[in-house]
Amino acid sequence: MKMKQIRLALLLVLLLAAAAQAQNIIPNLTIGVEESKDPNDLVPTLQILFMITVLSLAPSILIMMTSFTRITIVFHFLRQSLATQTVPSNQILVGLALFITFFIMRPVIDEINDKALQPYLNKEISQSEALEKAVSPVRAFMVKQTREEDLLLFLDLRAGRERPKTVEEIPMSTLIPAFIISELNTAFKIGFLLYLPMLLIDLIVGSVLLSMGMMMLPPVMISMPFKLLLFVLVDGWHLVVESLVKGF
Repeated sequence: MKMKQIRLALLLVLLLAAAAQAQNIIPNLTIGVEESKDPNDLVPTLQILFMITVLSLAPSILIMMTSFTRITIVFHFLRQSLATQTVPSNQILVGLALFITFFIMRPVIDEINDKALQPYLNKEISQSEALEKAVSPVRAFMVKQTREEDLLLFLDLRAGRERPKTVEEIPMSTLIPAFIISELNTAFKIGFLLYLPMLLIDLIVGSVLLSMGMMMLPPVMISMPFKLLLFVLVDGWHLVVESLVKGF
């Protein structure tokens, strides 16, 4: 009985589709590339392609060209030193890092909006001029946070090319990797300083347990409450975030 109902339903659908096609109700959809005599027809397509590319690269741009890298690495070292496993969770740490990054980069964003985006939207400057003015504050921020030896490293690796004489002449392809290496170096230094007091607590707790003959008791179970107590007493989150923000 069920098979007969299914067959009748399929037959009814086919009949309706045939009737609709006979009356030209269902449109024909074709996708292809056709020849165009007007060059302006290509501009919207290129703009859409450019926007899709920018949106796909937005996470990388956020990570590589802002303060996000240093903040997330420091937060990771902090959580590891406290031995709290997944507390705070990755979502909380990444969210906090994003908001702190937005707070730090707010002057740069405002400058890009005032000097590049708004004039371009008001049709006061061209697209190329807007891109140049948008890159300028980002370049200034990155140069300020990049160590000289890291920048010289990538400038020396550019074989057969002259060194730029001004900051504006430094290509972004050279500045970005130098900036990333500098951020990694700074983040690891901060992580090392965060580990020192926690490592001292682990050594003291381990020595006390060993002297008491409690070799089977994991020292982490005893040291973690003392780490949390020390971190809370010194207002650790306030100090860490304050140091990160002032570091920029």
